[in-house]
Amino acid sequence: MTPAINLLKKNKCDFKIHKYDHDPLCTNYGKEVVDKLNLNEKQVFKTLLVEIDSKELVVAIIPVSNQLNLKAVANTFSCKKAQMADKQEAQKVTGYLLGGISPFGQKKRLKMVLDSSAKAFDTIFVSGGKRGLDIEVKVEDFFEILTPKCTSILI
Repeated sequence: MTPAINLLKKNKCDFKIHKYDHDPLCTNYGKEVVDKLNLNEKQVFKTLLVEIDSKELVVAIIPVSNQLNLKAVANTFSCKKAQMADKQEAQKVTGYLLGGISPFGQKKRLKMVLDSSAKAFDTIFVSGGKRGLDIEVKVEDFFEILTPKCTSILI
């Protein structure tokens, strides 16, 4: 079990685990999930770490089919500047490898923003904490457990 799955179980959430064979040569993790599990790319979300003004890290969760609007993230957290976090730092802070960073069960609880497009679905798919493992979770449970801000953060 991953920390993400353990957190969902602890909170008595109804969720589904979806496993697939990860290709070690693949670096477009979101597209791989969509293709291998035959899912709607707007319903599969990726977890990105962003560094804001004060060198603080925040989590941004967006559909794998879209790109993150860093200016929108900065505005969400009332900052002047936002940039993608260093990959090594992202792994260190979350406790997960790239391509397997889950919004659930991170080593350190960070501020979070979920793109508002998630509200169009009853459930969304996010990484389960390792490559080759996704979790389908109810959007209402996502909000209840992680209490993210919710706004449009897409380009």
